Amino acid sequence: MKLLFIGDTVGRNGCDYLFYNLRKIKEKHGADITVINGENAHEHNGIDEKTAETIFNAGADIITTGNHCFRQKGFNNLFEHTANLLRPANFPDGNPGRGVCTINVNGFKIAVINMLGTVFMSPLDNPFTTAERIIKTLDTKNIFIDFHAEATAEKKTFAFTQDGLVTAVIGTHTHVQTADEQILPNGTAYITDAGMCGTENSVLGMDIKTSVQKIRYHTPVSYAEAQGTSFCNGVIIDFNPETGKAKSIKRIVEH
Repeated sequence: MKLLFIGDTVGRNGCDYLFYNLRKIKEKHGADITVINGENAHEHNGIDEKTAETIFNAGADIITTGNHCFRQKGFNNLFEHTANLLRPANFPDGNPGRGVCTINVNGFKIAVINMLGTVFMSPLDNPFTTAERIIKTLDTKNIFIDFHAEATAEKKTFAFTQDGLVTAVIGTHTHVQTADEQILPNGTAYITDAGMCGTENSVLGMDIKTSVQKIRYHTPVSYAEAQGTSFCNGVIIDFNPETGKAKSIKRIVEH
């Protein structure tokens, strides 16, 4: 069985790219299930009802998010009433939504957990212990974790603690696809960052000129979405649904 995971979708261009191309990508790679990080789907970060609907209509089975999940108005209703839209599971109790969901695919249960790192990020609940607690409650061996985090060391450390317990740990957040995909010793697939879906000639999907003003000159300007040709980064994970072990992980870049 194959799972397609696509990294952070950025703005209108990223959503439009998925709407017009995702089904072809799924067919090309033989994907049975598709998970997309929609953390930056709205043009001003986060996700709203319209962008979530676009991604689901494009062909996503599950949408994960990250630290910007509650950025847009209406987030409470959106996350409470959209079962396959996840926010990080280690947000404190009392927040809307859920951090894990399980769906049936070809007669097998597939669980996806959304987790947020804490190194150089907000001081949320410990992602290591939160993941351990959730995994104990799941009645499937096919478990995929979107680990949305800043620090490479935290992502890799987390992955090794999950090796053999989950099918894959897929890093998101930095928007730059890494070349370190591997199968860990006990059968868990791993990549530090799956990349992004959005405007290719950009700074992480954002306008270059605006990014220079903000980062080089520290001008108090708001980021603007870059315009131009879009591309899509992600991974295809081939796994055995009987054992939950990954057989291969392959990076993809689609234009």
